[in-house]
Amino acid sequence: MSNNQPLPASVQHLIVGAGFAGLCAAIKLQEDGETDFLVVEKGSDVGGTWRDNTYPGAACDVPSQLYSFSFAPNPDWTSSYSPQPEIQAYIKKVAERSNVLDRFVFDTAAEEAAWDEKTAQWVVRTSGGTVRARTLIVGAGGLSEPKLPEIEGIGDFRGELFHSARWNHDIDLTGKRVAVIGTGASSIQIVPELQKVAGHVDVYQRTAPYVVPRNDRTYTRVERALFRRLPALQKAYRTGIYWGKELLVPGFTVNPKLALPAKKLALANLKRGISDPELRRRVTPTFEIGCKRILISNSYYPALASDNVDLVTDPIAKITGDAVVTADGVERPIDILVVATGFYTTELPIAEKVRGRNGASLADTWREAGMAAYKGTTVHGFPNLFMIVGPNTGLGHSSMVFIIESQVQYIRDAIRTMGLNRYETVEPTAEAQQGWNASLQRRMQRTVWNTGGCSSWYLDAHGKNTVLWPRTTFNFRRSLSEFDIAAYDVQAPDTTANPTREEVTA
Repeated sequence: MSNNQPLPASVQHLIVGAGFAGLCAAIKLQEDGETDFLVVEKGSDVGGTWRDNTYPGAACDVPSQLYSFSFAPNPDWTSSYSPQPEIQAYIKKVAERSNVLDRFVFDTAAEEAAWDEKTAQWVVRTSGGTVRARTLIVGAGGLSEPKLPEIEGIGDFRGELFHSARWNHDIDLTGKRVAVIGTGASSIQIVPELQKVAGHVDVYQRTAPYVVPRNDRTYTRVERALFRRLPALQKAYRTGIYWGKELLVPGFTVNPKLALPAKKLALANLKRGISDPELRRRVTPTFEIGCKRILISNSYYPALASDNVDLVTDPIAKITGDAVVTADGVERPIDILVVATGFYTTELPIAEKVRGRNGASLADTWREAGMAAYKGTTVHGFPNLFMIVGPNTGLGHSSMVFIIESQVQYIRDAIRTMGLNRYETVEPTAEAQQGWNASLQRRMQRTVWNTGGCSSWYLDAHGKNTVLWPRTTFNFRRSLSEFDIAAYDVQAPDTTANPTREEVTA
């Protein structure tokens, strides 16, 4: 759909976001014959995270064969871990081949979504007009809104400042003095690239991460040809990678000692990359592996050990017009400040914009006890709302595309169930949602994310992990394999019907 054309007054299904989640939902709805849908995207193209994160060295830390749609295999991946441009090109190709782009509207932000009780519709105000929809499918993602650190004076910095997810490619980094705040997944990809061109790089570390080797390799021409001609071979290859990743789960969710091989691998990687004993000590993690996201890189430690890179572990006190000042009083002059401090993961910005049955927003509903949903997908008080990558659906070991496909399957079955039974609305009961989340949090107590001795972006202001899924991904898929109507209150057009309810737990 052209962005110059007015939006339709109403559609059956409105999808917010055109990343992996929104695209998957659109493709699968079309397969089911649900063609009356619209996808609104604030950006100018599909891709989401992979459209926005274009920083130097940007690449996926999940193998390419697994970090892709199961229904759209790509035999042409050039390496086992794909760089950002290749992933973005893949997403665009899948979108074009699926013939759904005529119902995508870009450069159009969803500004507010409110449930209309009288018409049993979502009224969604966008920057391009207002649309009414029977169902609202939110695929905005948890890594979509960059988070800037709250540091005194950061607004006074006169040099170039940008977040890793909003990289300014117009700035020439050659010979410049650069500061990088953060040592997470983006930072360890950025720092080695900056080290090659910058005059000097200061890396500000609050907590040292575990970094395991990146066992990347280029696929040969023969391998790509075999994948192209023998799809079953590529599927088997993908399956092997999947189960290899699942073997990591017990070390996260049952007993951290089971992750000892991974810990030894990370420490060996550190020893190999850094010879200086003092620097090695400062980058040695002090918590259990897996408590924070495990990172992968072969070049990060050698970059830190380079002559033109300094690791700074003293807390930042303030930022001046041209320098970073640490708590020990040292002032380090810089030209460019790169902020690699992550995203709003436990306080999703989209939650402020979605208002349910009683007029309260998702953010209001979650403010006291933290994010919570039923099966990470539906929320009590918000009829016909479906979230993709909602609360407690994140992973610390495998591909989020697997989770996305699982949730989309659940949503498809929900929409089929609504159509077959002529239900106007479906909404999880409070009992079902409470039971699901109580079970999740009980399981969460024994995980390394809660017991591993670190603070991470997995935990909200209450210390509760509302981001990650604490079981295997195949368990998640099984739990969402079909729409469990007994866990929902439903409403038909002419009467209110409450099927037998039962408390459904994880």
